[in-house]
Formats: sequence, structure tokens, C-alpha cells
Amino acid sequence: MSVQPQVFFLERAPTPIGRMLILGDERGQLRAVDWEDYEPRMHRLLRTQYRRQPIALRDAAQASPARRALEAYFDGAVRAIDALDVATGGTAFQRQVWQALRGIAGGAPITYGALAQRIARPTAVRAVGLANGANPVGIVVPCHCVVGADASLTGYGGGLHRKRWLLEHEARWCPRSST
Repeated sequence: MSVQPQVFFLERAPTPIGRMLILGDERGQLRAVDWEDYEPRMHRLLRTQYRRQPIALRDAAQASPARRALEAYFDGAVRAIDALDVATGGTAFQRQVWQALRGIAGGAPITYGALAQRIARPTAVRAVGLANGANPVGIVVPCHCVVGADASLTGYGGGLHRKRWLLEHEARWCPRSST
């Protein structure tokens, strides 16, 4: 007996920093956000996170709430993405890291060490970094906000130029608050 694939709906949206891929499910939950020039990476992350269940991608028939919220984000309403419903695969530890990432204020970078402290796993800095890099829902789960111990911009799946732009965009539109 074969397992029915889980259907995800794909949207491609222009942004100031490249064409974005937005993947949602039939319940309107956001499953992935990535960049068109990194589409193979998105597929690899999906295969890793949903190993036990096949996935079928379909083109979305209309703009999803996630797409509209992301468009508002790029237009300066950076808090528009805060309430989006996100569903991910991944391990329990990865989901814990991704949940902590959602608590980061826009435009307020945090170090890997501080993120590890936030989840009460202060010695798990490297594991936090790996979980951050496996995040399938960039921007909404703001992995771009994590920086090196010396505040330097470190790797970002969409390229450091995008990470820099996203941090500057959020800093411009979000009032600073402590994280």
C-alpha cells in the first residue's frame, strides 16, 4: 500500500532581493520560504524533513495569506508575518530552535550563543547553528537574524547580500526592542 503524498502549493513572488518561493499546504500553513536561485536547496530540505512522507508540489491557484503577508513585509509592514501559521518537519530540537527564532524582534540580531542560551542549551551552539541552517521557512522564522559571536554576518542560505538587506530592512521599519 502506497502512502498518499502531502500536497504543497508553490507560489513565486517578486521581491526587492530576488524571486521568492512560498510553499503552503491545504490548511494554509506555511511550509517553506526560499529564493528561486536556491530552489534545489529548498527541495533538499523538504526531502530531509519529510523523509517518511512523499510530497507533491502544485502551483497555487491564488495568492495565499502567506504571500500577502510577505509582500506587506517587503513593503515595510515587517510585523505582517508575525501571525503566520507555520508547520515544519525536522527534529524536536530543530523545531525548538525555530520556535525560539520566531521570538526574535525584527532587525535585532542575536548570536548563536545567545540563541542556545534562550533555549536553555548553552553548550549546544554548534547544534543551534546546524538547526538554523536547516530552517525551511526563512524570513518568517528569521534565521537571518543570527550572527557570529563577534556580530559578523555569517552564512545565510539565500546569500549574505540578502541577509544584510533583510537586517537593514527590518531595522529601518521596526522600532528597536530588547530580545
